[in-house]
Amino acid sequence: MNRMERSVAYHKQGFNCCQSVVAAFSDLTGLSEQESFNVGGGFGGGAGTGELCGAISGAVMTLGLLTPVDPADPVGSKKRTVALSKEFQKRFREKFGALRCHDLLAKGLPAEEIPASAKALGLTGHCDIMIATATEIVEEMLAERE
Repeated sequence: MNRMERSVAYHKQGFNCCQSVVAAFSDLTGLSEQESFNVGGGFGGGAGTGELCGAISGAVMTLGLLTPVDPADPVGSKKRTVALSKEFQKRFREKFGALRCHDLLAKGLPAEEIPASAKALGLTGHCDIMIATATEIVEEMLAERE
């Protein structure tokens, strides 16, 4: 099972969007599956407010965990992590036109706007598509760093 499939499987088990994305990368982040669920627990549904999509929050957390802070250069470390966060959000917005959970849900997702990779997995559920795509974008960004 690849990471996109794993993240969607977590969601189908009842975990929120953020938890599902973070847990899919637990083999890389050093967090256990349980710790991933714990840290992402309050971020589903835009942290319960409809604001930043939980899949985005999970992706940003994952990128942060994979970009360790250098205590000798906390400002530089912060800038690197924020740059990754901004790049992720840019790519996500390009695919879906929004970042807010409320806006994404209200907008809906016409079939022609579903990313090919999500279609290939047979995904039709709104959040499953957001989760799988967020996972895919993180994987792309990590591959670019290699």
